[in-house]
Amino acid sequence: MIVTVVGVEVILTTARVEDVPALVASAAALFREDGGRRDPFMDVDWPARDGHDYYRGMVTGEGSLALLARAGSPDGPVAGHLTARLRGRDELRPDAVVAELVSMRVDEEHRGHGVGARLVEGFFAWAGERGANQAVVSAYAANTDAIRFYKARGFAPMHVSLQADLDA
Repeated sequence: MIVTVVGVEVILTTARVEDVPALVASAAALFREDGGRRDPFMDVDWPARDGHDYYRGMVTGEGSLALLARAGSPDGPVAGHLTARLRGRDELRPDAVVAELVSMRVDEEHRGHGVGARLVEGFFAWAGERGANQAVVSAYAANTDAIRFYKARGFAPMHVSLQADLDA
């Protein structure tokens, strides 16, 4: 799928094993930009240090998806990514076939031009082809831009997770 963004074509591709380093770099940027600003306990070095095997599994796993948005050509610089997986059956919700959007990031210069929307469309298509009847995503409550983005694509709050910091 090709999207023209600020005069540059952005091409969505399914990540390959040789794309794992680029996927890890995009995920590391997400950890720094999102988790690093919103969660004082987030290990922002995890993707670079330990994420290669995890993201290789997202690329090669039967029930997982890794999409890359590349600027200019199928091998151009990564402008964003999306990872997803199918959840296993849940005995409390036996008829739910759930696809989870695990992570998504679009480089700042490409935001607001449809790249994220196209990544989500690719995720929805992948999920539907695998029989999913529900899609889920989580976002930090303080990330109002992400919440607004996901709501505009049909996601709605289902659960609220609350936390309390405890002094040691």
